[in-house]
Amino acid sequence: VVTREEVEESLKAVFQFVKDKEQLFQDLRSKTEETKKKNSEKQHERDYWLEYKNVGSEVHAEKISSLEKDIVEVKYELERTEEHYREALKVVREENQKQFDRHMKLLSEAALKKAVGYLDKNCRREIEENEWLKEEVEIYRKEERDLKASVQLLEEENTSLVAKLIDIKLQHLR
Repeated sequence: VVTREEVEESLKAVFQFVKDKEQLFQDLRSKTEETKKKNSEKQHERDYWLEYKNVGSEVHAEKISSLEKDIVEVKYELERTEEHYREALKVVREENQKQFDRHMKLLSEAALKKAVGYLDKNCRREIEENEWLKEEVEIYRKEERDLKASVQLLEEENTSLVAKLIDIKLQHLR
């Protein structure tokens, strides 16, 4: 027997789990924002060095190209990280939904059992008889389908026999 308090505690646990996951995603978003800020800083640094390069300094040309490569790598890593977090979020949301659905199913089953427990003997017997009747109806439906198939086969066989008989009579008439 599941009590209301147990159900509430279970729901609180599920909601706390979801809340914790949402906090995790908030942290991931903040990390993504930090990465974007770093990318922006690298972009400003790149612009500075490009201006310096255009003025005529060839001494630092290698450093500029290195920074450009770093910027490309940071952008690439940012895109990969965003994609990874996006996929992780999707997986966690699906997992949360599955756990929530499973939990709700268990709760509804427990509630049904508890409700049946409160019923008197006559009501319980009616429910059991109803289940038995459903099984009997399914058995009769299966038998009906089998009989219809048998009748169909017999009709086809009779039709072919009558056609043969008519053919034979036509041959005798000729």
